[in-house]
Amino acid sequence: MSGVAGNANLVEGGTGFSEIVLQAGVGSNLLRLLTAEDIVPGKPASYQLCKELFIYHPLGAKMAEAPINVAQSQEREITVPGGPESRLIPAFKKEWKRTGKIGADVIIHNLHRTARIYGIASLVVGSRGKATGAPLDLTTIHDDDLYFNVLDPLNTAGSLVLNQDPNAPDYQKPMTLRVGSQEYHPSRRLIVMNEQPIYIEFTSSAFGFVGRSVYQRALYPMKTFIQTMITDQLVTQKVGLLVAKMKMPGPVINNRIMNFFGIKRSALKAGMTGNVLTVGHEDSIESLNFQNLEGPAEFSRDNALKNTAMGAGMPSKLLEQEEMIGGMAEGTEDAKQIAMFINRMRVEMQPSYDLMDAIVRRRAWHPGFYKTIQADIPEYKNVPYETAFYQWENAFTATWPNLLQEPESEKLEGEKIRFEAVVALVESLSPLLDPKNKASVVAWAADEINSRRELFSSALQIDEDVLAKYVPPVQQAEKPEKEEEPVPFSSRT
Repeated sequence: MSGVAGNANLVEGGTGFSEIVLQAGVGSNLLRLLTAEDIVPGKPASYQLCKELFIYHPLGAKMAEAPINVAQSQEREITVPGGPESRLIPAFKKEWKRTGKIGADVIIHNLHRTARIYGIASLVVGSRGKATGAPLDLTTIHDDDLYFNVLDPLNTAGSLVLNQDPNAPDYQKPMTLRVGSQEYHPSRRLIVMNEQPIYIEFTSSAFGFVGRSVYQRALYPMKTFIQTMITDQLVTQKVGLLVAKMKMPGPVINNRIMNFFGIKRSALKAGMTGNVLTVGHEDSIESLNFQNLEGPAEFSRDNALKNTAMGAGMPSKLLEQEEMIGGMAEGTEDAKQIAMFINRMRVEMQPSYDLMDAIVRRRAWHPGFYKTIQADIPEYKNVPYETAFYQWENAFTATWPNLLQEPESEKLEGEKIRFEAVVALVESLSPLLDPKNKASVVAWAADEINSRRELFSSALQIDEDVLAKYVPPVQQAEKPEKEEEPVPFSSRT
């Protein structure tokens, strides 16, 4: 079992399952685990098995990462209404990409990937020179040298078992996080579980009564998938085999006759396009017939993929990597199913984004940055930093784009109809309103227009107070010019 892949010798009639898998290039650790006879439906996945599946199994990384990759494939739309967005949003995005030196998206990806592998994972935020048990002070975080660590269940073993007393306040809730003897303050950690705990159901991969690995229900079909790989390897080895049907000699065979048959086999083996091969009129050369193999092999492989996806609770298209008819933009049934699954995934990932958003906002919009805002924008000159920051923080929104994207032409047409509806409403209400309410309606229209940028790239700025006091000049009606007196005996008389 410990030999290098490819060193196993195939012995006709005695080829073992392990030898074939070794020749197929599958890691020996995975082989030892997946060829165990006690892996049956319902077999719990241990910590080590989950690690081996993620590292070696062809579907392991995809099952853990594919939903997260699709969820993060689109960039969130950041808006800060009422603030200098042209300065705030670029600063936020720049800090987001350099957080932890690898970017906040990568940190969140690693956290949720680890949770899907084992059933639970933790993110801790540390500050060099400060105790991990002390609260995370967001007001001074822009000066701290931060680091972000993603911990798996083996790192936190013993502290995240979870209480099973139904009367306890911390019933099935993670309350403390320790790594060895070092404890992390609640403000410095985030614990993510893949699925929720079940009462008195111990998860061996996570060392506690917590969530479950994405491999837990899919363990047996993942073993079946390896069998389909073995079939592929055997077909690949035998597809080029030629069978030479030759008339055999009598019972007495001497060395000269054996050499003759050896020469014929060598000529057959060396023959290629452009050569002429001579055989006896009773001889025939054939290849193995794989005609009846394609259907069962394809059926078995497809079912193994579908059963694995079903066990993992994810759309099978994410595992099959087949191009969907029409793609995500046409709203096919496959696309809708994936979109619903990914939207749910984004909901589960939201606490991670909330934590990182709070940290990135403080580090991006720090007091030094605010001084540049005060120098460039007069209206913030006498506004304290904390006041302006909390205004921006309360107005901050980050929304995910729709996975089922409309074609650009349909999107613009929809925005045009929406814009015309806003204008028509303002025009119909304006004659009925006093100046103050009229200004409120116009400001509302500006907010509606600014909320979507498909038609206009720049924001529409309306000063509601100034507009409420504005009195339009009265236009005097133009007097009709004096009609000339008709000339006598002309056609005008």
